[in-house]
Amino acid sequence: MKKVLFITGGTLVLFVLVFFSGCSSEDNKSVTNTNSDAGAAPASRVITTDTLLAQAKKTLNTTQLQYITQLESSVAAGGTQPQQMEAYRKLAHFWGDSVHVHVLELYYHAQAAKLENSEKSITFAAHLLLDELMAEQESPAIQQWLGLQAKELFEQALKLNPSNDSLTVGLGACYMFGNVSDNPMEGILKVREVAQKNPDNLYAQMILGLGGMKSGQFDKAIERFTIIANKQPDNLEALFHLAEAYERKGDKVNAVIWYKKIQKVVPLPEAKKDIAERIKTLER
Repeated sequence: MKKVLFITGGTLVLFVLVFFSGCSSEDNKSVTNTNSDAGAAPASRVITTDTLLAQAKKTLNTTQLQYITQLESSVAAGGTQPQQMEAYRKLAHFWGDSVHVHVLELYYHAQAAKLENSEKSITFAAHLLLDELMAEQESPAIQQWLGLQAKELFEQALKLNPSNDSLTVGLGACYMFGNVSDNPMEGILKVREVAQKNPDNLYAQMILGLGGMKSGQFDKAIERFTIIANKQPDNLEALFHLAEAYERKGDKVNAVIWYKKIQKVVPLPEAKKDIAERIKTLER
């Protein structure tokens, strides 16, 4: 697959379309790595927020550039915390709504959340960045930037609530998928600890399963996704990943079994058709 997406109601169609359009013969190659649940991300050219901003500003017209320069100046000048938060939110809405540079929209929402310093706002911003990281597969440099931004937020939130397992898993995912450290095992161990302490923590199981897929350890991925599928038989994301893991492992029989289960519960007619074609191909 080209992208990894977590399914919520609004993203189900996108997930299914990405799943079937992204699978290719290249995706089906097995890559064996028995040392960890996720391999290290490829080396990437480091990109900074200043670089992203400079690149994005080149696309703006004079009026737009004057507007954001004014907002940036108001932040640099100081002012009260509410005033700075409001400036950050205006910058976020500008980059998101006016010129559709989503990563900068997320960045400025994160800056506002840091100032607010509430567990709720920081956690929300951190997960938005992590979701974007999990979906970004084209640019390792952007992946790393997103991972570093999300990591900082998860660490800040954990200072407010050190016992929050979801935050620990999110932080671990930054290490596993964001190339934020030379030692991704540091993140894997964080997530494993949560899963061992509470096997019913399906978020931890999902992240470990995705880590197994990334590193080509399909048996490990199957183990994790099966836990989720047994607990949540209608969890389409887990079912899709489970079927794909069997397919990429070369176990066509079990891949067909799971694709048929998906076919029964997926609500999209076009997805049912694509699944039927996939089953037919595997049964040849």
